[in-house]
Amino acid sequence: MQQIILDTETTGLEVKEGHRVIEIGCVELVNRRLTGRVFHKKLNPERAIDESALKIHGLSNEDLSNQPRFVDIANEFKAFIEGAELIIHNAPFDVGFLDYEFCLLDTSWGGIRACCLGIVDTLVLARRHHPGQRNSLDALCKRYGIDNSQRDLHGALLDAELLCEVYLAMTREQTSIFRNTDSNTQTQLGIEKYRPVAAGRSALKVIQASNEEKSAHEECLTASEKVSGSICLWRSQ
Repeated sequence: MQQIILDTETTGLEVKEGHRVIEIGCVELVNRRLTGRVFHKKLNPERAIDESALKIHGLSNEDLSNQPRFVDIANEFKAFIEGAELIIHNAPFDVGFLDYEFCLLDTSWGGIRACCLGIVDTLVLARRHHPGQRNSLDALCKRYGIDNSQRDLHGALLDAELLCEVYLAMTREQTSIFRNTDSNTQTQLGIEKYRPVAAGRSALKVIQASNEEKSAHEECLTASEKVSGSICLWRSQ
C-alpha cells in the first residue's frame, strides 16, 4: 500500500482570492514504512505573498524569484502521487489550492483526486480520537511525544515528516519512526529502506511452545473463562 504524506505552503489563506502554492513537501510510505522517497519543491507563485503568510512560513517573493513555477513541476508532482493514498492535515485547504493550480494549467488535468487513490484527512482523524481538544500539528506532536523543536516556522517538507509520525502514532500507536536526530530533515528520511529477501533463502525456523508454556497458556484460558462465564474463543477453534 502506497501512501503519500503531503503538505503545502501558500501565498495566503484564501484560494478564492487567487493565492498560490509556493511549496510542496511529500514523503512516501509503503506498507506503513518510509521508503526514503520524497518530493520537495519551492515554487515561484508569480504574485505577491501576504504579510500574514510570510510570518507563518518565512518565504518571501525574493526567496522564490528563481524557483520553478507550478507548471514546470506539475508532471513530476502528478507522477509522484499517482495511484497513492494521500495523507493531509486539514485536507480541504491543501486540496483546494492544488486543484486551483491544476485548473490554471488546463481543465483537462482534473483535480488532485483524479491523480490519487483517495485522501485521508488527519485533522478529521484527530478530532475523532481527541474530541474537544486542540488538534493542530503542534498540539498532536506534543500529545504523541514527537519532537517538533525544529519547527520555528512552517515548512512543507518538515511538516510532512512530522505529520507522518503523527499519522502512524494515531493509527498504530507507533510514536517514533525517525532514528536520525540530525537537524537536516532530509537525512531523517534515509532510514529503513526495503531490502529484498535473497533468492533461495532458507525457510524461517519455527519454534514450538514448550510443555510449560502450553500449560501456562491453558491456565490463562481457564482464568479467562471463569471471568467471562463463557468458553474462550481460542478453545472453540
